[in-house]
Amino acid sequence: MENITMNAGRNVSLAMAQKHDFNPWTVPDDYTVYNFAPDYVKPLLHPHWQTQKAVHPIYAYFFGMYYLVMGSCAIFGNILVLKIFSRYKSLRTPANMLVMNLAVSDLLLMFSLIPEAVYNFFCGGPWQFGDLGCQIHAFCGAFFGYSQITTLTIISWDRYNVIVNGLKGTPLTFAKAATLILFNWIWSFGWALAPLVGWGLFALDGMLGTCSFDSYTTTMNHKSYILASCFFQYGGPIIVIVGCYFFIVKAVFHHEEELRVQAKKMNVTSLRNNAEQDAVTAEMRIAKIAIINITLWIFAWTPFTAISMIGTWISPTYITALVSEVPIVCAKTSAVYNPIIYALSHPKYRECLKEICPWLCIVIEKKKGPNYSSDSDSAKTSATDSA
Repeated sequence: MENITMNAGRNVSLAMAQKHDFNPWTVPDDYTVYNFAPDYVKPLLHPHWQTQKAVHPIYAYFFGMYYLVMGSCAIFGNILVLKIFSRYKSLRTPANMLVMNLAVSDLLLMFSLIPEAVYNFFCGGPWQFGDLGCQIHAFCGAFFGYSQITTLTIISWDRYNVIVNGLKGTPLTFAKAATLILFNWIWSFGWALAPLVGWGLFALDGMLGTCSFDSYTTTMNHKSYILASCFFQYGGPIIVIVGCYFFIVKAVFHHEEELRVQAKKMNVTSLRNNAEQDAVTAEMRIAKIAIINITLWIFAWTPFTAISMIGTWISPTYITALVSEVPIVCAKTSAVYNPIIYALSHPKYRECLKEICPWLCIVIEKKKGPNYSSDSDSAKTSATDSA
């Protein structure tokens, strides 16, 4: 009976499409998201979609293909990260536990969201899993997305502690790393659970294939949740992260300036030997890689923040069906970034990746010089991987 209902809904949508004689990219102004939705989906729709124009069904197949390709790449890449970091002893450090936790967050985000998104969009767009499935889908997106930024915030603090505080800082131990990871999951779970227990709302998106934060309800209860989550899960972490990396870069450049001044007084070119210079290079690589990670995360989650704030605090009329899908696409894509950054920026990671996947044809640059040794380089690049 359920299959008959779903097929009937899709047939109605196709009949309406033929009646209006759509061109590939536009639809009539009176063809709303609510009219497009099958009857079994309409109870899940926010009243906002009764006045918003639907998009052509061809977009559903485009998003379905995008999610399939992007999700496959993200799952493959993050599985490789976890395999390499757990398999090679030189990479099993307390700091790299945080990196592995980030990969776990990315992987769970993909496993929990991509299958149903691909299925829905390849079925023509309408959500197929009922209201409970919609709420679970949105909860998983919030839970693992919050875990991403919290983990990145902890990583930036660890880099600050190592590079700026140096010997005066308390080193990260396995026990402390485990405690921070536990805090990350509890903190993220609490914020993601709130809309399910009465503070905030999740809703079906305008493309009808995914569920996420409600960007259309303007009650104070929901507005307060959006405002609080935007600060504690977006603005606050960014302030901490930017502050940490500002002082990291400032400390490194200040130290370099002191060495140049001292070398000039002693009438020598440099006070560093090759090993020390390699260590400084590793520190700068740590900062650069982490900054790239944060920049990409901001690119991924800023649309979500902006659209949620505009829809709830200004006016939901700006949120069209396509606009509602843009932040979801950007946010899910964040799970693809980290494996690519590791592969391009970490010599030791590339060495391990080349051993596991020789068919990738990865080129490893060989270091040369009297002070070079593979063991010392392994240790340095292992430290770099903690970014």
